Amino acid sequence: MHTDIGDSHPVHEITLTDEVRSFVRERKCDFRICTSCGGPILLPTTVKPPKSSDMEIYVDDQIIYVSVFQARYIDHIHMGMIPRFFGYE
Repeated sequence: MHTDIGDSHPVHEITLTDEVRSFVRERKCDFRICTSCGGPILLPTTVKPPKSSDMEIYVDDQIIYVSVFQARYIDHIHMGMIPRFFGYE
């Protein structure tokens, strides 16, 4: 997975846990990894719309957009990035 982020550093592979894949499939909507005061957070694009500079990770028909600012530091996307108020157990 590679995208041009206007930086001399290549973007590395970002993996998703099986739990995150299931979470995205069940909700049938696109998500975005963006910056919060507590670190990277996974939000629906209805809450935080994607930007043209985001990289895209596909989960079937859904897309997880990753902020160019977070993409440099994230190795994997896990359930700890999903706010508890989204109702996962």
